[in-house]
Amino acid sequence: MAIAPVEKRLRVGLSPADAFDLFTRQIAHWWPLAQYSCGGTDARQVDFEARVGGSVIEHTRTGEQQVWSTITSWEPPHRFAMTWHPGRPVAQATRLLVEFAPAPGGTDVRVLHDGWEARDHSARDSYDGGWQRVLARFVAVTGENG
Repeated sequence: MAIAPVEKRLRVGLSPADAFDLFTRQIAHWWPLAQYSCGGTDARQVDFEARVGGSVIEHTRTGEQQVWSTITSWEPPHRFAMTWHPGRPVAQATRLLVEFAPAPGGTDVRVLHDGWEARDHSARDSYDGGWQRVLARFVAVTGENG
């Protein structure tokens, strides 16, 4: 039985290229690593290997690395997609798609997180609220009110 995706939409006052760059290359500037990471308060950086087949890797202050994702589509500044399994085995990976579309005054950002059948309803529900909090930080860094 299919589990409904988590979908979030927001608008930021940046160009699609700048929003894409902030979301990916500059993720450590806005992602709440202390709350949403494998390393918790030891997490210091997240890097995107900007290509199909590249990884998204969390780095800790102690030098440990944790792979969050494998990039399955890389189309700057329009979209990227990846598996999603921070702190979990690859067999439990869900799928994440993030799209950036020009909009009046900036960019519409759409986050679609699906593939919950690899996990369960409780994981999906937890991420629904989690994405709301994480994306609020993204919006705040852009200087927008949401």
